[in-house]
Amino acid sequence: MLRFLRSLSRDERGVSALEYSVLAGIVVVAVAAAGTIFGGATGLPALFHNLITNVTAVQASGN
Repeated sequence: MLRFLRSLSRDERGVSALEYSVLAGIVVVAVAAAGTIFGGATGLPALFHNLITNVTAVQASGN
């Protein structure tokens, strides 16, 4: 039994899956934070609309 526990403690096959799981969790938190910062579903489209409007105005003025 002790030999089995030692071999189990040295087994690193599941480490990659755990690392990817932690990374996926961090990505989900970052996306949720970005959505909150930009005001959710209504703030982000307005941000892009204002950006496109301003870029189009600058292009039209020739600057």
